[in-house]
Amino acid sequence: MTDRFMKLLELSQAGFYCSQILLIIGLEAQGKENPDLVRAMSGLVGGLGFSGRTCGALTGGACLIGLYAGKGSVEEIEDSRVNDMIREFAEWFEQEPGSQYNGSTCDIILEKNPQNRASRCPDLVLKTLDKVEEILVANGYDLSGRLEI
Repeated sequence: MTDRFMKLLELSQAGFYCSQILLIIGLEAQGKENPDLVRAMSGLVGGLGFSGRTCGALTGGACLIGLYAGKGSVEEIEDSRVNDMIREFAEWFEQEPGSQYNGSTCDIILEKNPQNRASRCPDLVLKTLDKVEEILVANGYDLSGRLEI
């Protein structure tokens, strides 16, 4: 088992879900904590409040890209490529996990069976984290903080 998988299990056992786990890992890579942001990400879990809609790994992955490339204060300038990076990630999600599970909603991925969460979500979150990192690195970022571009 990889360190990322062990971290994912640790966070899952602590009561966090896909979107929150992705942001916690991204924040920790930057040496940060932000409980308010993690709390806000709870709105995305289970396909938006466990309504079964858009997968939290998809929305969380987009937010993780935004954490690195988006605008967070008046003084910051948003990376002009942020939307292209998110679009690339969303297209990958639809093509890869989306085709594997025949869709990108939690209901479809889990086949409306919450017990499938344990067997499907960890792998999906790890693949999402890998893809987000790949996109960020290709655009001059890494998960240890923002690189000078």
